[in-house]
Amino acid sequence: MIQKSTLNGLHKLITLKVFHIDKLINSEVFIAFSEKILEEFQLEKVGISVHDFDNKSYTIAICLKESHICIHTWPEFMQLTLDVYLCNYIKDNTETVREIVEKFVQFFEGEIISKHEIFR
Repeated sequence: MIQKSTLNGLHKLITLKVFHIDKLINSEVFIAFSEKILEEFQLEKVGISVHDFDNKSYTIAICLKESHICIHTWPEFMQLTLDVYLCNYIKDNTETVREIVEKFVQFFEGEIISKHEIFR
């Protein structure tokens, strides 16, 4: 078995039930909150791709020097999927990934439907 410290990083994926639909249909609010997260955890953004759909749901991929944060919202189902992956090239980011995901859960005031942690 490979030691966790020798792995490249943690990839955490969650699905949330969200009762505040406004956060599922406003990509600008998500981006602003994400910018604060990047600053707080000193992560370096290398690019962002945003697509707002006709029903106001959105898909966003934030490419990071350390890897990525991606979200897809479904207001018609009151759900979103979020994945956060940070590599461990310079330091162990395992707890950072967990903290970031928890901050997004709090931001959306969401109920976790499913969650997965993949050590890569």
